[in-house]
Amino acid sequence: MQQSIRPNKAGWGEIISWTLFDFANTGFYVIIITLVFPIYFRNTIAGGNEAYWGRAISASMLITAVIGPFLGSLADVTNRKKFLLAIFTVACILATFGLYFTGAGTIALGVFLLVVANVGFEGGTIFYDAFLPDIANPEDYGKVSGYGFAMGYLGSFVILFIVLPILSRPVITEADTKLTFLIAGTFFAIASLPLFFVVRERAAREEVRGNLFTIGYTRLRETLSHLRRYDSIRKFLLAFFIYNDSILTVILFAGIFASETLKLKTESLIYFFMIVQGSALVGSLIFGGITNRIGVRQSIMITLTIWIAIVLGAAFWVTNAGQFFVLGGVAGLALGSSQSCSRTMMALLTPADKQTEFFGFYDGFFGKASAVIGPLVFGEVSQRYGQRPAMLILGVMFVIGMILMLRTPDVRAGREVEAG
Repeated sequence: MQQSIRPNKAGWGEIISWTLFDFANTGFYVIIITLVFPIYFRNTIAGGNEAYWGRAISASMLITAVIGPFLGSLADVTNRKKFLLAIFTVACILATFGLYFTGAGTIALGVFLLVVANVGFEGGTIFYDAFLPDIANPEDYGKVSGYGFAMGYLGSFVILFIVLPILSRPVITEADTKLTFLIAGTFFAIASLPLFFVVRERAAREEVRGNLFTIGYTRLRETLSHLRRYDSIRKFLLAFFIYNDSILTVILFAGIFASETLKLKTESLIYFFMIVQGSALVGSLIFGGITNRIGVRQSIMITLTIWIAIVLGAAFWVTNAGQFFVLGGVAGLALGSSQSCSRTMMALLTPADKQTEFFGFYDGFFGKASAVIGPLVFGEVSQRYGQRPAMLILGVMFVIGMILMLRTPDVRAGREVEAG
């Protein structure tokens, strides 16, 4: 009989309260980063110049990647993770509320608030993830983390249903659009409260010795030094950096592409993202079984092939809402499978005694840094040559990612990865 999860010093109330933070912050990500604000930013704030969107997103991810090692050291050595998470969460929420006061030509204000909000969101996830060892046993990290992902998918559906009546009106005013920003901030604020009131702060896992900035970046340097001993992990991380950058760029510009190139209304975009979220959940489940049979590298290669077909379809085929919905369903399958397969690949390649160190680098630093180049390049190319040619750039990046994946080992569960 399969053994159930045994919480480590935490009951189910704390675990559920922890996952509700994923439920909460998805409201911000869907409305501000993915669906509504990107279109408003491009059309109203930036006057049609989407390059500013790419620059702002890239800047926020670069800042998060740079300060990530310091935040990671804070999470490791202090028992004030909840307080630090609250700071970043409040910064994100206040900046989101501040977006209500943006308008035509307020580029500097819009960029500033977007960067603050996204750094607050991305930086906060570092402290949020740091609670995982406090609420679950090591053998249950994957399961409990999966509950968080599932709660995030649920949160995306809930926030979309909340804003649907507003964004399905025959005429959507600027005030209607701005109202969704307030809803996103309020949703984040209210739904995140269970974590702060229910999840207990545990004692620090390490004693503080020295300057935290020094500790953080010394650890980063040590991790990079350790990675040199594992050629297979370095090869995978390079491939992941390229193809994950491309995936995140597709997500960040999907709404703008649909609105500008296909002229879809916001109501249609809501249904589109519902399809994407639903198929992403299905994709993560389907490829879990496929991966067990054919291997994780082959599964990633399949998902990258799907992504190439998606960007080619966007560049040459999609001209109406029906075709875009079909493409969205396929993209969701690829998105869910890409996330689950990449994490599995990293887990299989990483030695047991390096799991915490290497996964901290994979999630906390590398995952953020891999979202810097793509949005910047796509925004600049799209502004000069159009969105469809920019899609071809992403296609090239996916091809490069596939080529790099061919250099990684065909690792399977139960096989030990040796250094060298």
